[in-house]
Amino acid sequence: MEVRVNWRQSVAFTGTVVKYLAVTMLVPLVVAVVYGDDVGVFLLSMVVSITVGFGLEQANDDPQLGTREALLLVALAWGAVAVVGALPYVLAGYGTDSALRHPINALFESMSGFTTTGATVTAEISFAQHSHALLMWRQLTQWLGGMGIIVLMVAILPEAAVNGAQLLDSEAPGPELQKLTPKIAETARLLWLFYLGFTLLYICILLGLHYVGVAPNMDVYNAVAHGFTTLPTGGFSPQTDSIAAFSPAVQWVVIPFMLVAGTNFALFYLLVQHDYRGFFSDRELQAYLGANAGLMLLLWGLLFTGAAPPLELGGVTEGNVENALRQATFQVASLLNSTGYATSDFTQWGATAQGLLLFAMFVGGSAGSTGGGVKVVRWLVIIKAIRRQLFTTARPDAVKPVRLGGHVVEEDVIRAVYGFTLLYLLIFGAATVLILFDAGRVDLEVTVLEAASASLATIGNIGPGFGFLGPFGSYRSFPATSKLLMVFLMWIGRLEILPVFVMFTGAFWTD
Repeated sequence: MEVRVNWRQSVAFTGTVVKYLAVTMLVPLVVAVVYGDDVGVFLLSMVVSITVGFGLEQANDDPQLGTREALLLVALAWGAVAVVGALPYVLAGYGTDSALRHPINALFESMSGFTTTGATVTAEISFAQHSHALLMWRQLTQWLGGMGIIVLMVAILPEAAVNGAQLLDSEAPGPELQKLTPKIAETARLLWLFYLGFTLLYICILLGLHYVGVAPNMDVYNAVAHGFTTLPTGGFSPQTDSIAAFSPAVQWVVIPFMLVAGTNFALFYLLVQHDYRGFFSDRELQAYLGANAGLMLLLWGLLFTGAAPPLELGGVTEGNVENALRQATFQVASLLNSTGYATSDFTQWGATAQGLLLFAMFVGGSAGSTGGGVKVVRWLVIIKAIRRQLFTTARPDAVKPVRLGGHVVEEDVIRAVYGFTLLYLLIFGAATVLILFDAGRVDLEVTVLEAASASLATIGNIGPGFGFLGPFGSYRSFPATSKLLMVFLMWIGRLEILPVFVMFTGAFWTD
């Protein structure tokens, strides 16, 4: 059979993405100049990025992409930027004892950054071990990956905008992309403007806390660094203690912005249009906020009544209304939408409290948000479809469509939701078994909970897990084969599995 996918087009566009990645390295380069470290690392990385990108662009000069070429481009582009983005880690770690000097560890950290997972292989995050420039690059990769690299290309490149609908549908998180304007490039620009606007607002508020004296260590560097990782629900921090390194005032400010990051960004267009009723009546938004509130209240009750021992980071929650409420609200908001920040070591909490957080990991953010996981809208469709099935079982002659927000959900959408969720759970289970098997092969002691949380945290782009993978832990102990598996899980998790898996079918490549 003849191959019907023009892979050269996809490779050429991938080259364009890689070439423009060099432009984003100007940010850590400026930081390197200011602090006087790793200037050469980012100059060389930029040269390599431009050279590789220009070389790939020569594969084809036809700007037209079909549906299958768009799927291939999205998969290739995300893989390519992770590989090129790992180069600064390797160069900066050369000749040191940094874990990131190893190519597999560097690829893990880079993929974790761009996919906004937040899992790390570094045992210690500190300026003593890593430069300010390298840690800023680590932060920036999450900001670039949050709203989507391809969405950014569609927003700024005319040649990408020609095929923008196929590209955004392939990359956007959730069952479907909500088109805000007649032109897809304008939609991409609006999404990025909302994203940029919230980021700048967040940074300004953090700096305000610093200058009024309630956040003494939230300087300009930290404000920008955390601005790059909160809105994309990334979770990386240049501080070893994550958000626990900052005052309670900072922690309270982070919470609403994590909630915003897990909200469908297309809904903010309704606010711009003064359609407040449409915004607040959105069923997924109601379910998302309801899930956060419900789990937060349950966890607050557990912490307030003694489900957590006094911790060095986090303090005493038993009998302390404010601290218990802050810890519960923060951790639920962080894990439900896959941010992965932490204000205390929740692996030391009681089993019931940890169970609630594990449940939150399965929920995910909203479709069209920067959050990971299965997504709230899919769970809504599944619950409503199950209710419909129970109803029609009792009344076989009834015709009862599934409705969401007053609109009928098409049957092919329901099938797609079932298919994605089943595949997600199957991959999660299979990866858990493989991680356990691989750990046993190298005599690494890993519990079932730790292996399951590693699988869920990477495919769901969540970051921290349980046990030694907790919020202040590291994935460094896993063998290289497990790390490569987790790199794959992060990759397919960010692209919602199907755009990657469809390439392994014969139907994708041939007619």
